[in-house]
Amino acid sequence: MVKNHQEILALLPYTKPFLFVDELIEIDENGVKGSYTFTKDLDFYQGHFKDFAVTPGVILTETMAQIGLTCLGIFLLGIEVKNLSLAMTSTQVEFLRSVYPGEKVFVTSEKKYFRFNKLKCEVRMENEAGELVCKGEIAGMLIEKTDE
Repeated sequence: MVKNHQEILALLPYTKPFLFVDELIEIDENGVKGSYTFTKDLDFYQGHFKDFAVTPGVILTETMAQIGLTCLGIFLLGIEVKNLSLAMTSTQVEFLRSVYPGEKVFVTSEKKYFRFNKLKCEVRMENEAGELVCKGEIAGMLIEKTDE
């Protein structure tokens, strides 16, 4: 049984530079809240956009999925899963504000349903000022990879 936030983070199937979870603030069977800071030295800022770096929407979506789906999914499975993978099945995200290098964001996810290892959540991202950056619905399948 997964007991604490650090155990959940240790079970994530991502590593730097593609890990977009710094901290889990709270988690229960209905949802999760976590944070991530987009440091200025991240590689994708070098070319997106020239002379005016902004975080790509696909990275914001990935951050919401890592915190809002994968972390919550690990918690909901309630067991120590090895080699966990998340296959996103659908996303519908509305982008309202830009996120710039050095900004910290907070992701809040509310479970809509979890059946047969498919998790669907309503997910929001806010900046440190509490302004809504993006929101939407993300769904995915939690899969434990085997050696076979």
